[in-house]
Amino acid sequence: MTQSTHAELVAELTSRWPEHRVAPGLGRISALMELLGDPQRATPVIQVAGTNGKGSTAIMIETLLRAAGLRTGRFASPHLTDVRERIVIDGEPISVERFDEVWHDIEPYVAMVDEQQIDGVAMTFFEVITGMAYAAFADAPVDVAVMEVGLGGRWDATSVADATIAVVAPIGLDHTHILGNTIAEIAGEKAGVIKEGGTAVLAGQDPEAARVLLNRAVEVGAPIKAEGPDFGLLSRQLAVGGQLLRLETTGGPVADVFLPLYGEHMARNAALAVAAVEAFLGSQPLNPEIIVEGLGAVEAPARLQLARTSPPIVVDTAHNPQAARVTIDALTESFDFAPVIGVVAMMSDKDATGVLEIFAERMDQVVITKVSSTPRARSVDDLAAVAETVWRTEQVHRAGTIAEAIDLAVMLADTADGQAGVLVAGSVIAAGEALELLATGEDS
Repeated sequence: MTQSTHAELVAELTSRWPEHRVAPGLGRISALMELLGDPQRATPVIQVAGTNGKGSTAIMIETLLRAAGLRTGRFASPHLTDVRERIVIDGEPISVERFDEVWHDIEPYVAMVDEQQIDGVAMTFFEVITGMAYAAFADAPVDVAVMEVGLGGRWDATSVADATIAVVAPIGLDHTHILGNTIAEIAGEKAGVIKEGGTAVLAGQDPEAARVLLNRAVEVGAPIKAEGPDFGLLSRQLAVGGQLLRLETTGGPVADVFLPLYGEHMARNAALAVAAVEAFLGSQPLNPEIIVEGLGAVEAPARLQLARTSPPIVVDTAHNPQAARVTIDALTESFDFAPVIGVVAMMSDKDATGVLEIFAERMDQVVITKVSSTPRARSVDDLAAVAETVWRTEQVHRAGTIAEAIDLAVMLADTADGQAGVLVAGSVIAAGEALELLATGEDS
């Protein structure tokens, strides 16, 4: 029998129950882990949950740990352009060969769990890729695994491990059809990452979310490090290519910390990451030189990433109102674009009106489009109809693909008066498609 190519293997994996459809329960991933010898227990875990900012916070935690001399594994979701981005060792996605090897190692055990049909469902794509990550990290081996939660927390497959450090980034309203319709309900799901024997490191939260998280920490006896009383962002100023921070840490204020990312939200994520690493290392404050080195080395694709300069094209993953708010504020602060031409594609289960109303504060014109790789994508006509309730009809344009939308936005920017710039946003998948196109020059 001929072995599948990497592309065929990835297609087979991604054809499983998709990650935006949730099959609650840890039964399937727990069964797989038991068959594999519980690799999730082979190394300490820092788990990162939250509505927005968990991906960039996980990246910052990883770079700080590496600066401190530790070997790291990081699990990310979703990916932008390549599924291998989800399993990162020492700052690099695992190779095609290693990805395929890990899958072939665990495939017979996945088949055994599939046959059981636990809760009536075979293993989902997210459960399988999570299992692959834990197996790869155990085999490496890494000193610490930084696991970004996929959805929620309580039933997320990453929660098959009991995290040494449970980090909760800011919580907002997203995935309400799955996690609940209120901040408190959503916080209740995400609070599930806080477990007995771990430490909770909490970003500043809406009071309802904070109450739920604190109650959970008290219930399981987890020590708490909270933004404000225990750590935080003291000040920041704009700098070329990012910002300069002053952070409150366990050892006191640390100044002149360059972060090559934009926006106050990223500065606060940096403070959260430092607090998480200090909680993990435990014995003494983190050396300021490690903080400066680690945060200075951060690379977070599609977080207000300047992907092209003539005209400037910035790509961002903002896909809910909370993320749209901080993205637009950071764009206004950090980029002197006038006018702003938007390229927007969204998923059908997102709050299009809420996102577009915020985007309209800075986007003078918008090109509505759709991503090509998922049935979840909102149609161009449907999203454009929403856009026309926010902008004037003549400000709304349509394009069938991301490539066509970028071409049209560039033309609009090139013919505009002033210093025009383009912002691509509205979906993680759209951001990934845009970056891939811009990297290969296929937009022109």
